[in-house]
Amino acid sequence: MIIAASAVLILTSLLMVVLVLAHKGKGGGLSDMFGGGVTSSLGGSSVVERNLDRLTVATGVIWFASIIVLGLLFKSKGVG
Repeated sequence: MIIAASAVLILTSLLMVVLVLAHKGKGGGLSDMFGGGVTSSLGGSSVVERNLDRLTVATGVIWFASIIVLGLLFKSKGVG
């Protein structure tokens, strides 16, 4: 069970990085330095942005839940 929860945590962590980097930059910050200021053909669509936001939030909830589950599993095993 710990291995499965760890795998979910690793996969959601990587997915969160990708999803956060896929968001369109809202200002002249760090994202513009790495090409965030370049608009793509899908970037202007509010539906795509809304779906990306929902996917990011859902991934974040799964990520957070996997951390809680891992903490409870480790506590019940007496590790740490």
